[in-house]
Amino acid sequence: MKAKLVAIGNSKGVRLPRSVIEECGFGDEVEMRIDAGTVVLAPAHAPREGWDAAFARMAEAGDDALLIPDTLEHGWDTDEWKW
Repeated sequence: MKAKLVAIGNSKGVRLPRSVIEECGFGDEVEMRIDAGTVVLAPAHAPREGWDAAFARMAEAGDDALLIPDTLEHGWDTDEWKW
């Protein structure tokens, strides 16, 4: 499918037909990247989308141990900061 570039201020844009928007699942925003000289548009995803499910799978697999201790105590917390 060919599409014409249309002027939008100092930029140019492409009008996407409704059928393309619906088939691709686009909302009000899209993710855009350049891949080997080709513009790729994909549905925008919320940051951290799917993290809850991933954490649940990690817990079920027993792979959710803390990598850093809950508290980091240092001698300089009490010694170095004396006035």
